[in-house]
Amino acid sequence: MTTAEELHQRYRAVLPSFLSPYYSEPIAIDHGEGSYVIDLEGNRYLDFFGGVLTTMVGHNNPAVTAAVQAQAAKVMHTSTLYLSEPMIECAEKIARLSGIPDARVFLTPSGTEANETALLLATSYRKSNQILAMRNSYHGRSFGAQAITSHSSWSSTSFTGLQVTFVQGPYQLRSPFPDLEGEAYTDACVEDLNQLLAMTSAGDVAALIAEPIQGVGGFATPPDGFFGSMKKELDNKGILFISDEVQTGWGRTGDHFWGYQAHDIVPDMLTFAKGVGNGAALAGIVARAEIMDTINVLNFSTFGGAPLAAAAGSATIDYVVANNLQKNAKEMGRRFRDGLDVLAADAPWIAEVRGRGLMQAFETVEPGSLEPSPARATAMLEAARTNGLLVGKGGLYGNVIRMAPMLNVTAAEIDEGLAALGKAAATVS
Repeated sequence: MTTAEELHQRYRAVLPSFLSPYYSEPIAIDHGEGSYVIDLEGNRYLDFFGGVLTTMVGHNNPAVTAAVQAQAAKVMHTSTLYLSEPMIECAEKIARLSGIPDARVFLTPSGTEANETALLLATSYRKSNQILAMRNSYHGRSFGAQAITSHSSWSSTSFTGLQVTFVQGPYQLRSPFPDLEGEAYTDACVEDLNQLLAMTSAGDVAALIAEPIQGVGGFATPPDGFFGSMKKELDNKGILFISDEVQTGWGRTGDHFWGYQAHDIVPDMLTFAKGVGNGAALAGIVARAEIMDTINVLNFSTFGGAPLAAAAGSATIDYVVANNLQKNAKEMGRRFRDGLDVLAADAPWIAEVRGRGLMQAFETVEPGSLEPSPARATAMLEAARTNGLLVGKGGLYGNVIRMAPMLNVTAAEIDEGLAALGKAAATVS
């Protein structure tokens, strides 16, 4: 039988050096069931990261698995050049749920490509290469998406055809305004936005793209209404608002189906990915027809909305809606957050717990200061694994533990995860 060590050697021999697996002894996941995964050696782990918020309704979910198997037995690929009922049906469901009027949906294989499409549409519609993005943001690994990513540890190049200005955003802990609360913080950031528009733009900015809760940025969460206040200023200037819902969509925040809904707005465009396919490569963009139709040349996508991925997407969406998993995310998210707050109260190296619903994180620091402690985050990641729990890591300094249980997680699984975190924290302390 192949071992994890053998796979690691092959991984290093054939894959690029910029890829790096988690853990000092990397895990080779063999199979999963619900909220759990089992590695090649037979070790069982409670999965609170889901392949970076991607396995959203459990591993080997019967409804999704059945839909994929049924579609695979018919046809796995056609492309957008043919009429594909799975693609059209999936797009119809997403359009109805998006909240965007007169919605058009373009399906892609990844969130990176969805965000690239949003940039293409915004710059074409507004006839401008000027883009606003948030500090501490992450939007993908491709050329355009890297230009709007404000994370030096994730930025591969500074070359771009865009003029990008980064606005003060949700990461309040390390902002210039850490002591302001609620509306006062929002007002300070809106003033920063207006000053940047006055000083750094040529007056015809195409769009602002923002994650309602910053994913790779460590689940930095703004006050409710934050982006609503920003959008008022954008609307006055005709600037589009793009909501990057790659990590916040499909009910994960509990209070809302989409992250943007916490801000009393409707975006001009939204992008989505990750959880919608429950592991299948499915993503896309929703935009008003007048914006989407600004592209008037022939176009197509080879893999966007492929029948197999679209079937998985439709089944996942149906499962989320039929089982009211948004409600479960709210209830289990509160249970999880209450436990995390208790954990943080006894850990002087945890500066802040933040997030919403089943999207929670805590930031590690040197006790008595705000100096980032990536070593403690790494130690916590390893210790959680030792105690049978898989979590994620992120943040500007690699010092944030990120957790995203399945949307259908149970109370017993939340309590099991909290117990494992408690044991891990004790070793780190």
